[in-house]
Amino acid sequence: MRSDLIHRITARLSVGWLVLIIALSWLVVISGLHYWVNFSHAERERVLMGYMPVITNLACPLLDYATKDGTGVRYEALKFSSFAEMGEALRQGKIEAAFIIAPLSVALHQQGAGVRIVYIGNRHESTLVYRKDLTIKDFRDLAGKSVAVPLRYSGHNLCMRQLAETSGMRGADLNIVEMNPPDMASALATGALDAYFVGEPFAAQTIRVGDSKALYYVEQVWPNFICNLLLMRQDYIDRKPDRVQALVQAAARSGLWAKANPQEAARIACAYWNQPRELVEYALQTPPGRIVYDRFIPQEHEIQRMADLMVKFGLIRHNDISGLVDARFADNANLEGITDFKSILKPVGAGK
Repeated sequence: MRSDLIHRITARLSVGWLVLIIALSWLVVISGLHYWVNFSHAERERVLMGYMPVITNLACPLLDYATKDGTGVRYEALKFSSFAEMGEALRQGKIEAAFIIAPLSVALHQQGAGVRIVYIGNRHESTLVYRKDLTIKDFRDLAGKSVAVPLRYSGHNLCMRQLAETSGMRGADLNIVEMNPPDMASALATGALDAYFVGEPFAAQTIRVGDSKALYYVEQVWPNFICNLLLMRQDYIDRKPDRVQALVQAAARSGLWAKANPQEAARIACAYWNQPRELVEYALQTPPGRIVYDRFIPQEHEIQRMADLMVKFGLIRHNDISGLVDARFADNANLEGITDFKSILKPVGAGK
C-alpha cells in the first residue's frame, strides 16, 4: 500500500511538472511572437521623435506612418503627456528630435541643453475658446476668469500677456493656469476652466459639441504665430547631418502633401492622436485654408521676438539665442514632385 501511495504521488508530481513545462513553453512561444510582431527583425536605423498630438506637429505621425515598413530610416513617433517631459527626454538624449512648443526651445538652449531649431511646424492652428455660458465679447471680459495655456514657456502664454497689455489689463487681472492640452476640454466642460488657448484639435473638441465658442483664432492676434517647432540635439546634427536633412525635408514635404490631402492626413493622424477622424478633419479645414504649411524655415528674428517677450514677462533672465537657429536644412529642402503619400520621402539630393 505504501508503494501504491508513492506511485500516486509521483504520478501527480509528473503531471504537475508536465503542466509547468507546457506553460513555460507557451510563454516562450508567445513572447517570441510578440517580439516578431512588435519589433524590427532587421537592423533599421531609427530616429526617435517626441511629439504632442496637435496639428502643428502633423509631420510626426505622417513620417512614422510613411516609414513603418521598408528598409530605410525609421522615423519613430513617441507621444508624450507633457512638453516638459519631452524637453527632459531630449536633454537626456532619450530622443533625437522633439516637435516641441516654441518658447521652451529658448529655455532649453539657455540651460545648455545643446539643441537647435531646424524646422517650424504648421502655423495658425491655435484657438482661444471660452465656455458657452459666459458672456465674452472681447479679451477684457476674461478678467478674473481661469484661462489655461499649455505651459508657461508657450506662445499662448506670451500672446495672452500681450493681449492683456494692449487691453489695458493688469497682471493681477489674469488668472492663467498651466494645463496639458489633452486635459483642457474636460476641464472646461466640468466648469473647472472658463477658457483655454491651445493648438488644434483640442479647441475644436469643445466647439463641435457646443461646450465652447471661439474668441480668437491665433492668426487674428499674432500673424505667423509659431506654436511648435522641430528641435534636435546638436550632437546628432554633428554626427549625422545627412539624416537631419532627410528628416527636415520629409517633414516639409509632408505638410504640403497634407494641404492637398486633408482627409487622408486626418485618417492617418487620428489613430496616433486617439481622436475621432471627423474632429481632426474639422480642425484641419475650419476655417477653410486656415492652416499654413509652407512657412517652415526658421527665422532668427521670430525666435528673437519670443525671447524678448519671455524676458519682458519674467520667464527668462536674458534674451540671448545665439546659435539656437539652424535654418540650413529647411533652406535646402527639395519640395518638387510631391504626388502620392510615399513621395514625401524623396531622397535628399534627388533631382527635380
